[in-house]
Amino acid sequence: MKSCLCMILACTLAVAAQAGNPKGVDRANLDTSVAPGENFYKYACGGWQRNNPLDPQYARFGTFDQLRENSREQVKTIITGLGTSQKPGSIEQKVGDLYAMGMDSVRLNNEGATPLAIDLQSLRLMQPAEVMKWIGWMHVGLADPFFNSSVMADLKDSDTNLLYLMQGGLGMGDRDYYLENDASTTAIRKAYQDYIQRVLTLAGYKKGDAKKAMKAIMEIETLLATNAMTREETRDYSKLYNLTTVDRLKADYPHIDWNMFFHAIGVDGVQKVCVFQPKSLATVDNILATMPQWKVRDYLIYNYVNAAARYLGDDFVMAHFDMYSRAMSGMQMIQPRWKRALDVPNTALGEAVGQLYVERYFPAESKKKMQRLVDNLRVALGEHIQSLEWMSPDTKVNALVKLNSFTVKIGYPDQWRDYSGVSIDPAHSYWHNVRDLNRFNAQYEYSQLFKPVDKERWFMTPQTVNAYYEPSSNEICFPAAILQPPYFDPEADDASNYGAIGVVIGHEMTHGFDDQGRNFDHKGNMVDWWTAEDAAKFQELADKLGAQYSAEIVADDVHANGAFTMGENIADHGGLRVSYTAFKHTDQGKGNEAIDGFTPDQRFFLSYANVWAANITKEEILRRTKVDPHSLGVNRVNVAIRNLEPFFKAFDIQSGDKMWRDPADRVTIW
Repeated sequence: MKSCLCMILACTLAVAAQAGNPKGVDRANLDTSVAPGENFYKYACGGWQRNNPLDPQYARFGTFDQLRENSREQVKTIITGLGTSQKPGSIEQKVGDLYAMGMDSVRLNNEGATPLAIDLQSLRLMQPAEVMKWIGWMHVGLADPFFNSSVMADLKDSDTNLLYLMQGGLGMGDRDYYLENDASTTAIRKAYQDYIQRVLTLAGYKKGDAKKAMKAIMEIETLLATNAMTREETRDYSKLYNLTTVDRLKADYPHIDWNMFFHAIGVDGVQKVCVFQPKSLATVDNILATMPQWKVRDYLIYNYVNAAARYLGDDFVMAHFDMYSRAMSGMQMIQPRWKRALDVPNTALGEAVGQLYVERYFPAESKKKMQRLVDNLRVALGEHIQSLEWMSPDTKVNALVKLNSFTVKIGYPDQWRDYSGVSIDPAHSYWHNVRDLNRFNAQYEYSQLFKPVDKERWFMTPQTVNAYYEPSSNEICFPAAILQPPYFDPEADDASNYGAIGVVIGHEMTHGFDDQGRNFDHKGNMVDWWTAEDAAKFQELADKLGAQYSAEIVADDVHANGAFTMGENIADHGGLRVSYTAFKHTDQGKGNEAIDGFTPDQRFFLSYANVWAANITKEEILRRTKVDPHSLGVNRVNVAIRNLEPFFKAFDIQSGDKMWRDPADRVTIW
């Protein structure tokens, strides 16, 4: 049955190519002055890079971002077309009014820091016994001072929700920004110190007081960073799953008023929690026990002001941009106000906007065609599992059970979120409305704690250009917005579609079997279904793959981090191999007929490379290398494809070419 679906899809997608009007691979994207064997990424994407110089409002911009911009324009058309006479309380009224408030620069600048006044006064008057009340208040949708808290499925009981306590509280996001002393990191740290003083001064602090507060904030955050797990350590679930009772939690961290915190986040009665990083939480306990009250107060006030900065007047907005976009990413120009205003309802009222988006932009036929592709990729991955030489029969059986248990979500959810419990009132300030909306969404998250895990829930909106695999529910999800060119084009040939959206599908499937996903069984529980020998062989192959990436220099003398990006690299590796196999089952894949001068295999690999065509600033390269578990686009192409023999054959790449990798050095995991 699935073979028939594959043939149907092949006929559908090949129509344009047979008619002499090739879609998919665009010759304008190429730089033919570079040989494929010299630098395939440059050959496949150099023309695109030349024709799309980096706009100063971006730190990175590529074909992936082009698709996001297309989705953003579609959402803009929807929202700006709503008008001003919508029924009070309707989705249309909430979305439209929230966008309009974000566009009202005159009002925002006139109000200045006034929208913060009442909450700041309450924080200034905070008593020592109330600290955890205010920390909990911020955790409900505003900020995560000292640590993070979240409700997710229990890693070992995927039907039950559990409260997790995790390291956090870092305004720069990653521990290395506080601990490393290279020139780039030192400059960012200096910019951050300036930013703290700048926004606190805007919020009403005198300059001397702002400087004093900055030093206290840096002291607290540096302590948290020093005692935080590394990025690599946080990938090991066996180190993170530390289940404890609330009584034990109170005994281990006695200076934290847990009853007050739990009440503030709305989870009275919780009996057990999971502490991801006990050392970090012990640091919080020590800070609260020994740190002067004024330092804790100023740290909390800063967290609040920082959370609000993007939703206030231009002075606050530009301060935030100068730190988080210019200093950290190298972005030279802030995005137009309409984009920033649009992102707020598009995120905070995501499924409300998604409902409008799907009605206008997602044809039912796209969902059917995507399902056929998923079926084809599932068959191909099953073939790969069955043919693995390094995996034993017992483990293969478990792997196939997991593969065949995947839940597939395409386009949009069957049940939309209910936003009737929150109001958007233009009589209140923009920040007041954003604050209340964020708290509404966070309260929804915390309310899941005492309910069974909702397996029908989506973790991305339909208008999001992305996809995901969720291990706790063993599901793969492909929102509507990613099902557009260059990822998915029903008029393009199979090679182009399998090289793009096909690899995305295979990528998400392979996440179920990467270094983290492989720890979960077909029901989404963290269960070891591997033989010890197979687990050791997997790790050996994964380490070999990681070393390939770590050998790459990204900028200056900084190397890529193959350990931190391991999961995404394995998923890219598997996605390529599996999608190529599925493609070879199609009529086009079985033949060798050229389209626009390229063989089917060449079009497959060119299509894959074009997905990652981009220009990027040096600052953004260094930032992403610190904080992003995905490899840079150039490495997602040049490192990944050099493990596939068909790539070398397709472009006649030989020993001695820079793109060549000896067969003994290649890796095959899935």
